[in-house]
Amino acid sequence: MCGIIGYIGDKKTIPILINGLQKLEYRGYDSAGVCISNNGDLKTIKKKGKLQKLVDTIATQDIDGPIGIAHTRWATHGEPNEKNAHPHLDCKGEIAIVHNGIIENYSSLKKLLEKHGHKIESDTDSEIIAHLVEKFYKDDLESAVREALQLVDGAFGLAVIHKNEKKIIAARRGSPLIIGIGKNEMFVASDVPAILEHTKKVIYLNDNEMATISQGGYEIKNLEGKRVAEKVEEIKWTIDQIEKKGFKHFMLKEIFEQPEAISNTLRGRIKEDRIKLSVNFDVKDISRVLITACGTSWHSGLIGKYILESIAQIPTEVDYASEFRYRKPLIKSDDLLVAISQSGETADTLAALREAKEQNAKTLGIVNVVGSTITREVESGIYLHVGPEIGVASTKAFTSQVVSLILLALHIRQEKGLKVDKKIIKELFRLPKKIAEALKSAEDIKKIADKFKDSKNFLYLGRGVNFPVALEGALKLKEISYIHAEGYPAAEIKHGPIALIDEDMPVVFVVTKNNLTQKTISNMQEVKAREGRIIAIVNKGDKEIKKITDYVIMVPETVDELSPIINSIPLQLLAYYIAEAKGMDVDKPRNLAKSVTVE
Repeated sequence: MCGIIGYIGDKKTIPILINGLQKLEYRGYDSAGVCISNNGDLKTIKKKGKLQKLVDTIATQDIDGPIGIAHTRWATHGEPNEKNAHPHLDCKGEIAIVHNGIIENYSSLKKLLEKHGHKIESDTDSEIIAHLVEKFYKDDLESAVREALQLVDGAFGLAVIHKNEKKIIAARRGSPLIIGIGKNEMFVASDVPAILEHTKKVIYLNDNEMATISQGGYEIKNLEGKRVAEKVEEIKWTIDQIEKKGFKHFMLKEIFEQPEAISNTLRGRIKEDRIKLSVNFDVKDISRVLITACGTSWHSGLIGKYILESIAQIPTEVDYASEFRYRKPLIKSDDLLVAISQSGETADTLAALREAKEQNAKTLGIVNVVGSTITREVESGIYLHVGPEIGVASTKAFTSQVVSLILLALHIRQEKGLKVDKKIIKELFRLPKKIAEALKSAEDIKKIADKFKDSKNFLYLGRGVNFPVALEGALKLKEISYIHAEGYPAAEIKHGPIALIDEDMPVVFVVTKNNLTQKTISNMQEVKAREGRIIAIVNKGDKEIKKITDYVIMVPETVDELSPIINSIPLQLLAYYIAEAKGMDVDKPRNLAKSVTVE
């Protein structure tokens, strides 16, 4: 969740660390800090709140040096304040650490350390690591870190420095960490954007691996101290892809990137009406699909259930990853576990994947970030190829996840020897153009947003494959505007939620043409009779719905299976413009972080 960057080299360190933190602020923005090592001294500056407060403070001080680590925090243990901000130091002020993850046995470790005279200053679990390293330090930082981590239960992405050693020790278990390789300089970071303008050559640390980096190079070992073979990879992203390009927020930029993102997801995967996926299993051996994911990815999985059962004619279940392994799931070797995660590092999804692997299920990942943990642990995978998604509230990754699930469903149907509907394939190729058309309603949606920005509650309703679209629309609004919103199947309002309907309740209906349209119109009439204010997502030319709707947002028509992708676009824009009208920090919603790497 938190952002980590470390640097050792022949350039000024502070500008590199600050620039890296700015690229990582979407991973946490409760507090931020830096620690610089120079001539046997550690200088640490920490500030509560957004990164800019740290930047302003550093601008008033003359500090720099050849080695440094920095951190932007998403709080787990301890409230956001200066005391709990990273980096954390040991008792002597000789060792500094930055940490992403959770130390599960920190209470017992804290008691042990306090018994030996250590004074723990913060309320965090992270500070424990600095004191453990101090306990074991005997003029060899690498050995001290290794010994300290033998006592730690939990997850960590970790960078450690000592005032007398010209090196950074990095270690990983459960939380992502990469090593960047430059010329006369080295980097450690929790995500690629932090170092992309300096190098494209990286090593993704695996769980229970530790790197010792110096200006001249690196060495990778496991936590037992044995050398491991590393794989140097080249990042394909460009600096331009992680800039705003004139948009006010990354989220808005990413909403408008969806035509291109969908094109990239489709590229090379349909040839001569045949689906081309790199899967390492025979679909004839699959009797059931289990989809596991969190948040927005879970909503794409729900859409995938409708699509896989309709197109591929294969039973499909969808689980919150956080619940999956704790319900003692019954998994068989002919099950296919599909793990969906934009980052590929989502802790709950990764744990669910490992549970399925232990029970011999076949596995497939739908992931955006190349080289992430999920991509390395599944048998097969579908990369989204949508480029970096910086906005915390997912948009382009969500729609491309749905496209990937459609491709998977078509592939399974094809490999089972069943006839594939060519109309769906044609509509897949038309999707980018139709999404671009849907985006043209942005100004009209902005006007609607201005009218509803002060609402306290929203209901989102849809039926069939568009019920999960209602859930996703409600989530987007909650995430970035902090307005309470709920999504329901439209028919379910009679079983409780209709009690909430009055003249102050905005109700968003997803009611594009399908076999349930007339039934949904009946549900709209029920809301209208109770003076609810209706916003309807409809297909162009639909005159009947206009008569019972307060506000209409038109979208292009497509086949039912693809409609969730187009119908999601106006809901993303509605959430964005409401949040913007309320003056919210859209890219950094409170209490959230982009990559959830802790349970």
